[in-house]
Amino acid sequence: MSTDPRPAGSAVAQPKRYLDPKIDLAFKRVFGEHANLLKSFLNALLPLPDDGQIESLEYLTPEQTPEIPGFYKNSIVDVKCADQKGRIFIVEMQMLWSASFEQRMVFGASQAYVKQFRSGQTWSTLRPVYALAIINSTIPPGSGIESSDYYHHFRIVNIEHPKQTLKGLEFVFIELPKFKPGNRSEKRLQTLWLRFLREVGTQAEQVIDPVLSQDQYIAQALDLVEQSSFTQAELDSYHTGLDQATTHISMLDDAEAKGKAEGVLAEKRAIAAILLTQGLGLEQIAAATGLTAQELQAL
Repeated sequence: MSTDPRPAGSAVAQPKRYLDPKIDLAFKRVFGEHANLLKSFLNALLPLPDDGQIESLEYLTPEQTPEIPGFYKNSIVDVKCADQKGRIFIVEMQMLWSASFEQRMVFGASQAYVKQFRSGQTWSTLRPVYALAIINSTIPPGSGIESSDYYHHFRIVNIEHPKQTLKGLEFVFIELPKFKPGNRSEKRLQTLWLRFLREVGTQAEQVIDPVLSQDQYIAQALDLVEQSSFTQAELDSYHTGLDQATTHISMLDDAEAKGKAEGVLAEKRAIAAILLTQGLGLEQIAAATGLTAQELQAL
């Protein structure tokens, strides 16, 4: 007698190879070429009212921001589009948070808002701009944005009366590492899309949770990022982008570690300088701070 709990005749899902949808080539394949998927994605992730859902989308030429020579552009992709109401949407996949990223998002959204205006038009023709940033890292302390939440929604508000808002610009920053499925306040499709970005392509081969493929849009996106759907030249380009992102992350980690080490050393030197003014001997100060006699003599 069989003890297999699966229903008779059910197929066993086989592991497949997927590209990471957060990397340039795969992200563009899903959201930069298939308006139906981008529409589902934006309706799920943006704070749009029930009567303000996106019904159709038209891709616009994304505006490129200047790059610093010799510095890898860790902003993976920009997707720009407009809906049936003329509202403009900018989507950016960001592998790492940087000090300039917040300003770049504000700059890009502001440009998109201003460039709508044409000679002879009235101001009332300007339509809102929504900027959505998916960040594959946590926002560090001191940025003014950080919190325990993964979802950050910004718009122009009256400080004394937050319910009073000005229409024009809205920003959403999503920290993927902080996202945990299961929060009942999240919309179902929002959870599925964030799981798609966070989970797919993280292993050499993987069996995807059937819950993801039950949605027609997620199922289509999964087919699009399956490795077998890319040419060898596209795969080479994907791995080049992946290597560049990994190298850049390592460089920033090394710089951060070096900065912390230098900060600790500076603190030890400051403490040693105070102890020297109090007349303590070099051996006592060395024992207290961990500095060598040579380092103390150089103070």
